[in-house]
Amino acid sequence: MSRAPTAAVFERPEAILAVLLLLLALLFASRQTKFFARIYGVVPLLVFAYFLPTALSNTGIIPMKSTLYDFIKRQLLPASLLLMVLSVDVPAVLGLGREALLLFLGGTAGIVIGGPLAYFALGRFLPARLGDQAWKGLAAIAGSWIGGGANFVAIGEAVGTTDATLGMMIVVDVAIANIWMAVLLFFAGREEALDRRIAADRSSIDRLRQAIETFTAEVARSPSLSDLTLIAALAFGGTYLAQAISPALPQFLSAFTWVVILVTTLALGISFTPLRRLEGAGASRIGSLFLYLLVASIGAKAEFRRIADAPALVAVGGLWMTFHAATILTIRRLLKAPIFFAAVGSQANVGGAASAPIVAAAFHPALAPVGILLAVAGYVLGTYAGLLCAWLLRLTHGLL
Repeated sequence: MSRAPTAAVFERPEAILAVLLLLLALLFASRQTKFFARIYGVVPLLVFAYFLPTALSNTGIIPMKSTLYDFIKRQLLPASLLLMVLSVDVPAVLGLGREALLLFLGGTAGIVIGGPLAYFALGRFLPARLGDQAWKGLAAIAGSWIGGGANFVAIGEAVGTTDATLGMMIVVDVAIANIWMAVLLFFAGREEALDRRIAADRSSIDRLRQAIETFTAEVARSPSLSDLTLIAALAFGGTYLAQAISPALPQFLSAFTWVVILVTTLALGISFTPLRRLEGAGASRIGSLFLYLLVASIGAKAEFRRIADAPALVAVGGLWMTFHAATILTIRRLLKAPIFFAAVGSQANVGGAASAPIVAAAFHPALAPVGILLAVAGYVLGTYAGLLCAWLLRLTHGLL
C-alpha cells in the first residue's frame, strides 16, 4: 500500500524554484573545490543534479508534483534546445555516421526481445490476480520504452490494458527509466575512459566538438544587455511560435514532440545566420542552466518509494532494462563505437524526445540534435515495434 501524500515543506512554485536554483548553485560552487572536483570526475555533477531533488521530494521537502515542473518541461526544455543548437555545425552533425542509427535500432531490438525474456524468467512471481493484465501492462511499457508516452497509451489501448494496470505500469516505467537515465548521465562523465577501453573511433565526435569550441572562442565576448535580451527573445519567442503551430500539425506525433522538432528546426536555421554568433555571448550557457533545471525537475518527480507497491513488476522491468542495456552495449563493443552513440540511442528509445536531447547534451550541447532526430525515429517505430513486443509477450504468457 502506498502512503497518502502529505504536504511538502515548500509547496509554492516560486519557493520550489528557489530551492532548485539554490541546490544547483551549491553544486556548481562545490565544483571549485578539490574534493568535489575529484568526486565529479567519477560521478558527473549532472547525476547529483538529478538525484538530490529526488531525495528532497521523497523526504517531503519539495513536492513530487507541481505546476513548476510542468512549466519547466513545457517552456524551458524547448528554450534550452534552441539556445544549445543555434551554433551547431550542421554538416558535422550529419557526418557522425551510421553507428548512431545502428545502435538506436539495436536498442529497439533489445526492448522488443528483452520484455518477453524478462517476463518468461520472472512472470511466475507476479500476483496471480493480474492474469492476462500482466502481459498487457508490460506491452504498454514496451510502447513507452520505444516511442514514449503516446505509445504507452496507444499500445495499452490496443491490447486492452485496464486503467488500474496502467497505473501500476507507470510506476515501473518511471522508476526503471529514471534509474537507467542516471546511468547514461554517468557514462557522459566517463566517456573518454569508456571509449579508450574498446579503442572506439571518436574522430567524428571530436571533430564536431573541436569545431564548436573553436567557433565559440572566435566569437567570445562580454555579453551586452542587447545580447541577453535577444537570447531571451529567441528562446521564448521560438518556443511560443512552435507551441502555436504544433496543434495544427498531424497528430501522429504528440503536440509536444512537434514543439521539440520545430524549435530544433528553427535553431538549425539560425545556425546558418549571423545570429549564430550569439554563442559567444553565452547562449549555450543559458541553455545549459535551463537544462540543469529540467534535470532537477525530472528528478523531483521520481516517486521511488512507490516501487514497494509492485516489487515483482519492478523486478521484471529491471531485468528487461538489463537485457536492453546488454544488447546495446554488446553492439557498441562489436562496432567499436563511442559510448555517446549507445547512450543516446538507448535514451531515444526509453525516454523519447523529452530526454534524449538531455543525454546528448550531457556529452556536448552541439550533440543535442542527434538525440532529437533519433527520438523522432523512436516515435515512428514505437507503434510497430510495440505491437510486435506485445505479440511476443502474449505468446510468453501462454507458456507460463
